Amino acid sequence: MDQTHNLGIQQVTMFSQALTVRADSIARHFETVFLFTKNDIRTTLIPVTIFALSVAPKYDPTHAWNAPLWIWFHLLQFNIANQIQDPEEDRKNKPSRPIPAGRISVDSAADMRWVMVPVCLLLSFWYGTQAMLASTVFAALTIWYNELHGDRMGLSKNALTAILGGCLEVGATVAAGPRNSCIDKAGALAVALSSIVFATTLHAQDFKDEEGDRLTGRHTLPTIFPKAARFSMMFGLPLWSYALSCIWKIDALSTTAFVLYGAFVGIRFVMYNTVGADKQSCKFYSVSQNIAWSTPSEADSGLIPAVVRARSSASRLLAFLLWCLSIWS
Repeated sequence: MDQTHNLGIQQVTMFSQALTVRADSIARHFETVFLFTKNDIRTTLIPVTIFALSVAPKYDPTHAWNAPLWIWFHLLQFNIANQIQDPEEDRKNKPSRPIPAGRISVDSAADMRWVMVPVCLLLSFWYGTQAMLASTVFAALTIWYNELHGDRMGLSKNALTAILGGCLEVGATVAAGPRNSCIDKAGALAVALSSIVFATTLHAQDFKDEEGDRLTGRHTLPTIFPKAARFSMMFGLPLWSYALSCIWKIDALSTTAFVLYGAFVGIRFVMYNTVGADKQSCKFYSVSQNIAWSTPSEADSGLIPAVVRARSSASRLLAFLLWCLSIWS
């Protein structure tokens, strides 16, 4: 009787230990997947989500979570494709990424990279035709950017990244509404404007990596035209801030604040050019980008339905929280 009881206790203990080990292993896999996209949470996931919730023509609060979900799956597809290209560079510059950290092999990451293509397409199929189209274009441009090395030239990198960002905006905006919803004319205009702004100011994110890009031979605007690239930020950000305010007919007080913040960020890039300063300036740029993406919800224009304008307070709150995050991190 005692032997049977002890055997039962041992079996329960062994099962509990095995379950704990398996749970730890599963948690580690989830963490590895998350780490592929960790650096894009603030710079892409949050701003594009704000954009999608601001301009979705058939916004439904119960569907809001679909926007960040759609964005995150596509960011994962892109980031894995990007991070398997040159793991040696990441070992020097970004050792915390999953591959250089030894959490996953290049071959396993490559398998995962191609699995994500049909996964994203199937996810998009659920949301409708426009989401499927955005996902298809995104997958094609991801190949162009990474496998075909479209990121090696500054101009093509900016253009490709801007179009990729536009795909994220379209897909997320559609996902934020009811199934099979479509982006409207105002949303299409917002996507076009944000893509153009992004294409002409994206090199703000390249200043902090300028030294590493020179060593690896990657041609970005800061490596090709270091001074001109910095001055383009000083003039470009406030000018775009003013232009967007005029297009969306923002009130005078908000326009002034928007332009002043753009000028502040642009001047920082010119006055402070150390790696640490460029990293902080890039965080401020992410906030200005987020504000630009939330301006449609602030608009007092016939282009924007009243239900969309009603979300402006939420957009401002999220923008403020993102600003706090950039200050404290």
